Amino acid sequence: MRALNRVSLFGVLSSALLCAGCGSYLLPASGPESHVIRSGDSWNGPPYGLVKLTPAVIKTLEEYGPRSLTALFGDHRPPPEIVFGIGDVLSVTVFEAAAGGLFIPAEAGVRPGNFVQLPNQPIDTKGFISVPYAGLVKAEGRTPSQVQNEIVEKIKNRAIEPQAVVALVTQNTSLITVIGEVNTALTSTTGRIPAQPAGEHLLDVITRAGNIKDQGQDTWVTLERRGKRATVPFGAMIYEPGNNIWAWPGDTIYLYKEPQTFLAFGASGQQGQFQFSAGNASSAWRMTLAEGVAAAGGLLDLQADPGSVFLFRREPRELAEKLGVDCSKMDGPTVPIVYTVSFVDPGGYFLATKVQMHNKDVIFAANSESVGITKFANFLNTVISVPNNVAVAGQNFQLWRIDSATR
Repeated sequence: MRALNRVSLFGVLSSALLCAGCGSYLLPASGPESHVIRSGDSWNGPPYGLVKLTPAVIKTLEEYGPRSLTALFGDHRPPPEIVFGIGDVLSVTVFEAAAGGLFIPAEAGVRPGNFVQLPNQPIDTKGFISVPYAGLVKAEGRTPSQVQNEIVEKIKNRAIEPQAVVALVTQNTSLITVIGEVNTALTSTTGRIPAQPAGEHLLDVITRAGNIKDQGQDTWVTLERRGKRATVPFGAMIYEPGNNIWAWPGDTIYLYKEPQTFLAFGASGQQGQFQFSAGNASSAWRMTLAEGVAAAGGLLDLQADPGSVFLFRREPRELAEKLGVDCSKMDGPTVPIVYTVSFVDPGGYFLATKVQMHNKDVIFAANSESVGITKFANFLNTVISVPNNVAVAGQNFQLWRIDSATR
């Protein structure tokens, strides 16, 4: 009879747990089951796209490229020609072919280099400089040759074959701002340095501003230009030359330190937050999915389902659409994507070495289905053993009472 009761209790509990398990978890778990992630049936948050890692997906990710400055700021065109701005200080030199003209007195004689050097003057708030006999000359937004041509045009009927040379003495506009983790103590710069007429790349500007303070594994570079902004790791500037684009006047370059990290959950050897690393004691500016799984201790042999390793991140909408994700129900420029890779297939390891981790990525290793069965069996064993232990305790108590009464 007691055995029958235990069987009945087993059946009732099994049915209850199986039915309840369709919508919630009654057993302890480190995260969702793999079938839930793949189906999204129990997901109450925003929709996400599920993408299986394949050689075609890897190719698409590589073609789209890493976060790059070129992708936002265009090709490798050199910067625009530097023009004068309000506050710049200019020098003006006027040459004449012979003495006795407008600027060179007759008694000076004929000699090479008949010229007069005008006092240096800043471009006023209206954008002009003043040249004797030429009056106000527009300088703001113009190149030296344009200013020179206007001066000559205004005095050519009074001077003897005049020529003018306009030079920038003090550059107060067309500056590039470099702030953050740079060795300003090693240079005389104050964070704003003049743009070079010949042009230079971002790394040249950073070097001229004092260079970074360390090797740069944890350093990020943010470039702001004309209302647009993009950020890449400093290592991407070195190892991916496409990011080392031309610097333009008016650019703001901000360097800051922030170690790149990822999160690992589920049936991995360790759970928590991990820093991108190239070994036990060295940080790195990039890391692959395979390296991330290894850094988190790999997969637990008695718990993990090697066919259900997931990578959670947000991707640009354009990339998600190229991967075949239906983005019609997703809002914003980035959408949630869950990449899945199988480590049961040996090829999965090769694919994982091709996927670059992003800062704040989440790796989740799902439990094997057998783990749930084991937990369920242990739970039932615990539940069934409770009344059995109570019954045994009651029998022992009755025997003790009978024994006490007969003494």
